[in-house]
Amino acid sequence: MDNRHFLIVTGQSGAGRTVTADQLEDLGWHVVRNLPAELVPDLDRVTRAGDRTALVLGPAREDQVQPTARLLRSSGATVTVLFLAASPETLVRRYNETRRVHPLTGGDTETHLLSAIERETERLRPVREAADILLDSSELSKHGLRRRVAAMFGPESGSRTGTVHVTFVSFGFKHGLPLDADLVFDCRFLPNPHWVERLRAGTGLDEPVRDYVLGQSAAPRFLDRVTDLLTDLLPSFAAENKGFVTVGIGCTGGRHRSVAIAEEAGDRLRRHGVSAAVLHRDLGR
Repeated sequence: MDNRHFLIVTGQSGAGRTVTADQLEDLGWHVVRNLPAELVPDLDRVTRAGDRTALVLGPAREDQVQPTARLLRSSGATVTVLFLAASPETLVRRYNETRRVHPLTGGDTETHLLSAIERETERLRPVREAADILLDSSELSKHGLRRRVAAMFGPESGSRTGTVHVTFVSFGFKHGLPLDADLVFDCRFLPNPHWVERLRAGTGLDEPVRDYVLGQSAAPRFLDRVTDLLTDLLPSFAAENKGFVTVGIGCTGGRHRSVAIAEEAGDRLRRHGVSAAVLHRDLGR
């Protein structure tokens, strides 16, 4: 059985390819950056059983993504295509902060920059639509992106053939939906600890807040149904070679209810033998 895993990392300029590649190296992946297309067959031949290899394809190499994926899959290896994206506003801010020049423009004005981002976004649309995983980094700091990559592709993740890894992401609806979520659940039907004075300053990671949220009569029923739905669906995700599933759990601000529910949902799936991680997007807001 060929248990090699190739991860092809691509996406928009400024969305976090370099941070992702650095984190994958720290996680023990063999990272190859901008490998010429003609050398991909050689890479396929020299990798060994159990190897985890990330191919990072930067600007002007997006046309290599699908041919490379097809070639590696034809050898029997598991191949996952990760597309990193971010909103135009986020990319403009990042380029202005770093004073770097976008690869599609030689200018440095906001007008030129936004035009370059829009052109690249349109050019990458087919690659984005064909990707196995969309990771939106708009709301993530560099450290947040590293945590997300570690949760998805670390040693304990479902990055092996035939397994599915679930990442629960708690968030606040007032800060926007996580655009890379495959499924989103709304727990705003539960009473909000924000309106309980002794709980307001805490978070869903604190025992009093957690006990308050999970102690609501509707919470266990909600968690039972979420757990049942996911355990029923995961074999179908695996059959379609979708090894990573992101589940958003939302409340109003992303500090109390969604945090407690996401933590409990992760624990429940792990008790079912599912690889699961929990991240909290808006906890620090």
